[in-house]
Formats: sequence, structure tokens, C-alpha cells
Amino acid sequence: MSDLRTVVAEVLPDARADLERLVRIPSIWADPAHHDDTRRSAEAVAELARDAGAESVDVVAAEGGAPAVIAHWPGPEGTPTVLLYAHHDVQPTGGDEQWTSPPFEPTERDGRLYGRGAADDKAGVMLHLAVIRAFRSTGGLPVGVTLFIEGEEESGSPTLTALLAEHHERLAADVIIIADSGNPATDVPALTTSLRGLVDCTVEVSMLERPAHSGVYGGPVGDALTALCRLMATLHDDKGRVAVPGLVHNTSEAPDMDEATFRSDVALLDGVELIGTGTLVERLWQQPAIAVLGIDAPKVAEAANVLLPSARAAVSLRLAPGQDAAVAQRSLTEHLTGHAPWGAQVTVTPGAAAAPFELDAVGAVYDAARRTFTEAYGQSAVEIGIGGSIPFIGEFARAFPGAAVLVTGVGDPASRWHGIDESLHLGMFASATLAEALLLKELGDTNNP
Repeated sequence: MSDLRTVVAEVLPDARADLERLVRIPSIWADPAHHDDTRRSAEAVAELARDAGAESVDVVAAEGGAPAVIAHWPGPEGTPTVLLYAHHDVQPTGGDEQWTSPPFEPTERDGRLYGRGAADDKAGVMLHLAVIRAFRSTGGLPVGVTLFIEGEEESGSPTLTALLAEHHERLAADVIIIADSGNPATDVPALTTSLRGLVDCTVEVSMLERPAHSGVYGGPVGDALTALCRLMATLHDDKGRVAVPGLVHNTSEAPDMDEATFRSDVALLDGVELIGTGTLVERLWQQPAIAVLGIDAPKVAEAANVLLPSARAAVSLRLAPGQDAAVAQRSLTEHLTGHAPWGAQVTVTPGAAAAPFELDAVGAVYDAARRTFTEAYGQSAVEIGIGGSIPFIGEFARAFPGAAVLVTGVGDPASRWHGIDESLHLGMFASATLAEALLLKELGDTNNP
């Protein structure tokens, strides 16, 4: 183990440099203006895989989908095949001017590397490649490895099902390691065992055929934006609990989080109350959550004295484990149409849907992961849930039902995934790389004594 620790430490500087090169590519597949950048990102990952000695490397895409990379390294005879997953596409920046340093210019501050994708999920890409490089320098991988780097995860992986079907034989594996989650702290490793699902929709409220003068007609005639606000207010009760009927609510016996730390991590303003009921763990991992993500309305500076005829909002509903996504979408639609204020016409257009995911981390592979992660971090590995949604995990579980699925990652609460000033803790990146290397070694040793 000491030799492997040394070798991993030796490959980290080059992995850091390559991570910075990947971060400089604005691979925002969700924005058509960056489709060429996303293709350039895929080619960069493919070149890194070739340099790491892959037996085969291909950039692939389903019809209409983003470019993904599939690479393979054979292992010793009789050892398992491990599929290493991450994604190279990233979220939009949310406004370059809001970042402390430019989002696509990686910058180190206080032991963290800042940049869009530095944590989510180009760190996952380089984590896998660093492990492969470490073993290559010591004589070869202890297991067969297939590297699968997706290019549209941040868009909901719409063509992943097609990719898995088309390349099923190449992607088949005994163990799947998904590096797209995180840890509760930089020195505490975690296996993610549950994720909430997701449905979203666009709701439009219509009141008038055309704008009307707010002074001449205001009073007896309402406006669509006020009606929309009233409708959005029905989604929660006075305590902030989701008020849509028909949704699954679970409890949890997991130790609760420290509220002060949680408030600090999320940057909650002084005096702002937390909403909902139950433990923080239950509210984050095991209960539904609703947010209004956007509203189509005139800007304040452009507002006129008219009653707006219509207004739209984007609504996102996170689903507790055990919830059927189709049932949840139907319940949300029925709630919105059934609470139309003042006889307003309400139209709901369903959007994306993703089932929640939950697994029992039981068996030899999970036991090996706990041992090796504990060894690498110096702290016992824990099981956690994630409030977010990663739809593709369910796709993998359905496509390869015999494989053990491990969901790990290199984010922590300060990483600000999807937010302003996203960052990677470099010390945790080193620990995560060692943990994955130790795990592959134990999987190989167990199957090739």
C-alpha cells in the first residue's frame, strides 16, 4: 500500500495540470453556442486516454446527442472489469461577472481550485485517469477498466439510454464506479446510497387576451403575474412543507447534520428560517422539495402600467426515494390546475422526469470500498443520501443488473456545484484518487490471488 500511495502522489501534479486544461474548455452542451467546445472537450479526454495507454479509444454519440468517450484497458485474466464513469460537460456559469475569478480560468486559492467543472465533474474525469496512470507506472492495472466519460449529464442525459444500448457489450462490467457525487466533509469519504428523483414543468397562467391599463381596469380585473404568484404560494404550507398531495415522504434514522454548519455551507442570511419539518437529513434526502426556478415577466426597469395578460413559471419538484416519477408529475399537474386563482386559465407543460434511486450497499465490493476509502482518508467511510438527482444511475442499474454500483465523488459542501465560484478541494482530490486506486487493487487481488 505504501508503494501505491507514493505512486499516486507522483501522478497528481500532472493530473492537476490536465484538469486545469479541461476546465479551460467551456463544454456547456446545454448551450448550442458551446457544442463545438463540448466536442473539443471530448477529443481532449480521448487524447488523455490514449496517452494513458488505452487499448481502444472512441468518441461516440447517439443521434442528436453529445460526444462521449469510451476507452478500454485489459486486465489480468480472471479479474473483473470495472467501468469508471464521469462526465465532461458542465453547467452554465450563471454570470461570469459574479465569479471571483473567471469561471474558465482555473485559479487556486487556499487549497481549492476554482473554475466551472473543477469539481463537477472534470475532477471525476481526472480522478479516473490519474488512477489509471498510477497503475500503468507500476506494471499495469489489476483489473480490466472501461472508461466512460459522458457529455450531456448536465442536460439530463437524454441520449444515454441509446448509448448504453448501442455500446452495451463494450460497457458491460462487474463493478461500476460513478464519480459524480460528493463527501460530507473533505476528510470524510462517503458512498452515496440514495438520490432524490426529479420532475419539472412550465406553468402558464392566463387572465386576459391582451394587456389592459392598470388604472382604468385595475380593481375588478386581476393580473396574471399576481395570479401566478398566488398559485406558486399554494405549493407549500405555512411551515414550508410541500403541499402537493400524493407524494412520498420518508423518515431516516441517519445522524442529523449540524444546523449551524449547514446554514454556513448554504450561505443562508441571518434571520432566515429553514423551511419544512423533520431532521435536516430527512428534508434533504427523504422528502420532496419544490422550487420555482424562473418566471417570465417584464423586468422592473421595463415595467409599464398594464395588467399582464399571462405569466409563466418553471417549477422543479425533487422526489423522495420510492416515488414514481409519473405519479408525481400527475400529482403536480393536478395541484396546479386545481388551485387556479380567480378562475384563471392554467396550462401545465411537463418537462424532464427522473426516477429516484436507492441501493443497499451490501456485499464484498461495498465492503472493499469501505475498507479502502477508510484507509485513504484516515476516517471511516459513511453512507449518505443526496438531495440532488442523477438520472443516469438508474439507467446503469437497469442496463447492467448484475453489476455492483458505487457512487462516489470529489465534491464537498463548499464545492458549490452548479453555483458561482465552484471549486475542488485539492487535498480531497488526492485522497479520492488514492481511495479508488486502493479499491481497484483489492478487487484485482481478491479475484486473482
